[in-house]
Amino acid sequence: IPAEDAATYAMISQADTVGVFQIESRAQMSMLPRLKPRTFYDLVIEVAIIRPGPIQGGMIHPYLRRRQGLEPVTYPSDDVQAALSRTLGVPIFQEQVMQLAMLAAGFSAGEADQLRRAMAAWKRKGGLDKFHDKLVGGMLERGYTMEFAEALFSQIEGFAEYGFPESHAASFALLAYASAWMKRHHPAAFLAALLNSQPMGFYSPSQPVQDAGRH
Repeated sequence: IPAEDAATYAMISQADTVGVFQIESRAQMSMLPRLKPRTFYDLVIEVAIIRPGPIQGGMIHPYLRRRQGLEPVTYPSDDVQAALSRTLGVPIFQEQVMQLAMLAAGFSAGEADQLRRAMAAWKRKGGLDKFHDKLVGGMLERGYTMEFAEALFSQIEGFAEYGFPESHAASFALLAYASAWMKRHHPAAFLAALLNSQPMGFYSPSQPVQDAGRH
């Protein structure tokens, strides 16, 4: 499967993704024409951004506005830019939250890992509140505004609802790209594979059959 196939990305950007791993849901299909993935890393972000974490943390609209050139990409410091430049200043991945805690709030690597564990277990055990004062206080000490510090903490709470590690998103994006490439260039084989894999749960067999007929 060749990398970065333009025809595959054109199909993805039109939300023509029935049967394609990860980007076949209604929510993903509504995002694809807005985000218009053109590179593999765009697809990594696409997979990760339609999750409860980024949605509840209010990250989707700022990212789209910046991507579309409707809002300037700004960073309150070089440290924040180092953590967030790859996602236009908006934290989308768990690793970025940990990086921000270390670079902008003075967390040690061990403390950042404790924060990651608390994020993962927050729904079951609570425990994020104990990081609030240290995170916000650390950022205020380093010259960040209260508004920025509190916004970051609310985004961390959003991540606790299910933020994606970047590595996880990348592996999912690779499978999504491979699925999409097969659908674009070998639609009959793609349909046969979906039918041979039934029952799959997301679609009944009739839906991919109808989609293949339209193609």
